[in-house]
Amino acid sequence: MVDVVGQYRHYQEEFDSAVLSVLKSGAYINGPEVKAFEREMEAYLGVRHAIGCANGTEALQIAMMALDIKPGDEVITTPFTFVATTETIALLGARPVYVDIDPKTFNIDPEKIESRITSKTKAIIPVHLFGQPCDITRISEIAKKHGLAVIEDSAQAVGARWKGAHVGTVGDISCTSFYPSKNLGAFGDGGMITTNDDKLAEIIRSVANHGAAKTYHHDRLGVNSRLDSMQAAVLRVKLRYLDEWNGNRSSAARVYSSVLSQFPDQVQIPYVDPNASPIWHQYSLIIKGDRAPVMEQLKREAIPHSVYYPIPLHMQEAYSGFGARQGDFPLSEFAADHILSLPMHSELDEETAHYIATKVAEAL
Repeated sequence: MVDVVGQYRHYQEEFDSAVLSVLKSGAYINGPEVKAFEREMEAYLGVRHAIGCANGTEALQIAMMALDIKPGDEVITTPFTFVATTETIALLGARPVYVDIDPKTFNIDPEKIESRITSKTKAIIPVHLFGQPCDITRISEIAKKHGLAVIEDSAQAVGARWKGAHVGTVGDISCTSFYPSKNLGAFGDGGMITTNDDKLAEIIRSVANHGAAKTYHHDRLGVNSRLDSMQAAVLRVKLRYLDEWNGNRSSAARVYSSVLSQFPDQVQIPYVDPNASPIWHQYSLIIKGDRAPVMEQLKREAIPHSVYYPIPLHMQEAYSGFGARQGDFPLSEFAADHILSLPMHSELDEETAHYIATKVAEAL
């Protein structure tokens, strides 16, 4: 599904040099590589503040802590995404309130958000799922109307754009993951929080540093969440190639869609909104019938494939106490039962993508 070893071999000299420079420096925590990477991300995204942290999950938790999300507060989000989004809401004692998805993009449907807002609602967390930007303009309009904060979950979408602007720069705060399989992935774990709000940036830095803006002066409840220098050094190398790699992914996606669009009765290929420039973290199809026979044939052909995500969050046992149940979000449930993702990474050339797409077509 992802070729991290192939990518390393392609750029091995640069990666090795970057890692060795950190080892020789001894500056392993909050060293110059971290500061340089933060400044480079600010320039790349066009955002005032980029703050490194340990991983994308902690980025979400820190963002909500900075916004003073408390037990009993409600946070609106999507049930069709990775668990981290709901997990962090629940860990803070807040209540996730779900909104069903747009069946074309798999992202939260903005037009269903207002009906879920109550006096307890404090924030909206839209997810740019699979690297497909959600309608962050409309979501921000709704949030502003009701005095709510917007936390963009951009974990799968670094480099994607909505109406020309990078995702992660429109909401009050954005959270990013550098998990190795991401488009911009580290050689371990890592995350980042971005914002254009100077005051929020100050609070975020404090929360991520045990609640301290000054050593041994803890002004608020915080956590220990750092992006280490080794990962920052690797990410600095990768950032230089990110747009090129995302372009490679787009080329592979076009090949997939060109072949599979010939089977409209059997499969729904990914939809791209005219306002969106996706970066194809995943290439995800909807198999309109039973996907099991297709998966079995792909397995026999040794074609990698996966299901993101097989169980919506409102149906997960750990979150059964929040009032939602099976049947409440039918579009998310349909997607979970019919979605199928194909290999997608920067080393995937058009010839290989065409071979994979042809085998999928045969399976269909």
